Amino acid sequence: MRKEIIYSLKAPYRENMDITGYVFGKGEKSACIVGAIRGNEVQQLYICSQLVRILGELEEHGHIAAGNEIMVIPSVNRSSMNIGKRFWPSDNTDINRMFPGYDRGETTQRIAAGLFDEVQKYAYGIQFASFYLPGDFMPHVRMMETGYQNASLANLFGLPYVVIRKPRPIDTTTLNYNWQIWETNAFSLYTKETDDIDEESARQAVSAVLRFLTRMGILRYDCHGGYISSVIQEEEMLVVRTTSGGIYRRLKDPGDEVVRGEIMAEILHPYEGYVTEQIAAPTNGIIFFAHHRPLVTESEIVYKIIRRLHA
Repeated sequence: MRKEIIYSLKAPYRENMDITGYVFGKGEKSACIVGAIRGNEVQQLYICSQLVRILGELEEHGHIAAGNEIMVIPSVNRSSMNIGKRFWPSDNTDINRMFPGYDRGETTQRIAAGLFDEVQKYAYGIQFASFYLPGDFMPHVRMMETGYQNASLANLFGLPYVVIRKPRPIDTTTLNYNWQIWETNAFSLYTKETDDIDEESARQAVSAVLRFLTRMGILRYDCHGGYISSVIQEEEMLVVRTTSGGIYRRLKDPGDEVVRGEIMAEILHPYEGYVTEQIAAPTNGIIFFAHHRPLVTESEIVYKIIRRLHA
């Protein structure tokens, strides 16, 4: 294992903000794994730390296939993580909306450019990402429909679902999108948590990456076969919104099956405690995403449901 500083940002009053990469093996730049780009992505940082540990052990035992190099970048935004902020501390901008970056631009544009100059060299790019909605997901691989996506490769992770989404204009400045445009096979992996550590889905994510690297001939590793992934289009999922705000009581979790009319959540009056709204399943299906914060506002997305074909 080699530690490399792939980008360093000088700070006038504190130590430099360094982006550290952990490199395993030698040869072709085969796979790059990126963890926390945002300051609250604790789960993503944790997953990468476990991959660094395991890949180090595998390298010691000669289990990285000859002629392959793997890089793991656990954290891109250490400064925000140190003070508990999701975005860049000084101007609240999102590094993951700045790619491919600009080396003479604003701070986050320069960070994105320094990172992208390194990661675009790899054949496969894996990002542990987080979503803009607060909530829990079924573990899945997410890809943007750029014309360069390869769902059959995404199946090799062995996670329950592969989600394909049509990119919006704002998505064209993300790492995943630019990786694909610059001819890297890019995948975003989502697990259950972001701000907290969920051991079960973290282990599942680590296994998924090791499984993919093994199936691509980069590692020699015996792993469980995982799931036969279901490929779904994001727009095919049914979105469930609230009609009122208040204290939120979740009754159903990701992975739960629901039937039409089944109560999935309740909203309580914040001062008087009575139930103001019961949120019922609008179709038969499987819960893919569930809101998890204790308060909700009117018209907020609280569930995404994968419809049953017969529903």
